[in-house]
Amino acid sequence: MTDPAARALAPMFGKLPRVRPLGWLGALAIAVAATIALPSLSVALNVFQPDGGAWAHLWATTLPRILGNTVWLMILVALGTGAIGVAAAWFVTMCRFPGSRALELLLLLPLAMPAYIIGYAYTDLLQFAGPVQSALRETFGWRRGDYWFPEIQSLGGAAAMLVLVLYPYVYLLARAAFLEQSVCVLEASRVLGRNAWGAFARVALPLARPAIAAGVALALMETLADFGTVQYFGVDTFTTAIYRTWFGMDNRVAAAQLATALLGVVLLLLALERHSRGAARFHHTSRRYRPLSPLRLTGWRAGAAFALCALPAVLGFVVPFATLLRLAIDVGDPFWGPRFLDYALNSLTVSTVAAFACVGTALALAYAQRRDPGPGTRASVRIAATGYAIPGSVIAVGVLLPLAVFDNALDAALRAAFGVSSGLLLSGTLLALVYAYSVRFLAVALGAVEAGMGKITRSMDEAAASLGAGPGRTLVRVHAPLMGGSILTAGMIVFVDALKELPATLIVRPFGFDTLAVRVYQLASDERLAQASTGAVAIVAVGLVPVALLCWTIARARPGARR
Repeated sequence: MTDPAARALAPMFGKLPRVRPLGWLGALAIAVAATIALPSLSVALNVFQPDGGAWAHLWATTLPRILGNTVWLMILVALGTGAIGVAAAWFVTMCRFPGSRALELLLLLPLAMPAYIIGYAYTDLLQFAGPVQSALRETFGWRRGDYWFPEIQSLGGAAAMLVLVLYPYVYLLARAAFLEQSVCVLEASRVLGRNAWGAFARVALPLARPAIAAGVALALMETLADFGTVQYFGVDTFTTAIYRTWFGMDNRVAAAQLATALLGVVLLLLALERHSRGAARFHHTSRRYRPLSPLRLTGWRAGAAFALCALPAVLGFVVPFATLLRLAIDVGDPFWGPRFLDYALNSLTVSTVAAFACVGTALALAYAQRRDPGPGTRASVRIAATGYAIPGSVIAVGVLLPLAVFDNALDAALRAAFGVSSGLLLSGTLLALVYAYSVRFLAVALGAVEAGMGKITRSMDEAAASLGAGPGRTLVRVHAPLMGGSILTAGMIVFVDALKELPATLIVRPFGFDTLAVRVYQLASDERLAQASTGAVAIVAVGLVPVALLCWTIARARPGARR
């Protein structure tokens, strides 16, 4: 707009904001955001498509049960992860007792254990023919029907498995929130007559409420995304319904509509989590800040605190990993050797490619936001980061729908013009699988890359520009070397997440392309848990790498740690 025009409109609208032209980096960010959002949009567009009566059939048969199971699963997981995560975070942060330092890190170990793998381990351990019930019958002379034992393959069992592997989300965020609190506010509550538990309930817990809500929301989104655990335990949820509708009923429209409903639930969770953070008006009112002085516990109190904090780590990692390791040594995969190495190579290949794709895209987005921090770029980066909240089954459906449209359109055009068929160029290929992984895990890489890039001062960009370096050269020659640790961390986490991903792999993978996760799932579905243990141990062992890195980072950040 010209200056005379701006002066003419000023009395009506005031001073008009200066419109910043969108640079090529901003355009790149918008293009990436559109690519990442395409699966969600393609799923949502099927809401109004005719489903051939599938919805009526589902509503009359399984949909009420699916809704009930999903709601109850979310309630149980929210209560379990919230209680365990908050209690463990409070004790290891506010108290000191023998072993408390080690427990700070041991409580993170279940992050390396996928929920479906821990479900396989506990099924072998607690089923009727398992070692626990066999030992009880031998000890007391019981027979079938003489005693009651909880059914592991049930809704409650699935919730327990998910709680054991997802509580670290709440634990991490709650512990960070407790560490940020000043002892001054807790002392003020004690002066006003509150005891230790009253100070925790009325002061510390409300101050940490936004972080706890964020951790529970993450756990619930992972619960909605789970497929392997609920499918193996026979609990019908939205993820299992999507898979069965697509492959069992061969109805892609109904599967997409179920995926849309699940996507709506995820978006509602995100909105509730954000609303909870916005509504939590609890602040530090004192300007004085002193670090927390942990309470020293001795005697039975120390033993009780240690047992309470150690139990989640033991049940969530030590017991299932020891069970899997025993099965792998005693029986193991019958195809151990070249065939097993093929599965491992497939997993390694696709996870490595996905890690490079996510890290490269995250670098481009973070650098675009740094160089062109306009509203369009910021919105695009946020949109690109929403994929992690979307279940893998939804992403899989959203990826296959547009790729199938493209393949069919290209095939029809080639047939009409040249009389040749192109076949399926994109659907059911490794490219489609990497695309699904990129949509799902780009947010993980973006968080680590943004954190690393935020530590680089702007003067480095200015110095590079003064020496004649363009944006691309500055990113490669200046930023990338300075944030090597963040890039490595991002790639490692994406690699492990892609290695463990099951629903997207099952739906999108090429025909005959089996990964370790698929191999473990297939063997466990055939009730061959002992054979599935080898692949499960391999997945967990690789998953320990980012957990160890996280533990090392936390240990370095501890007050008094050597730098």
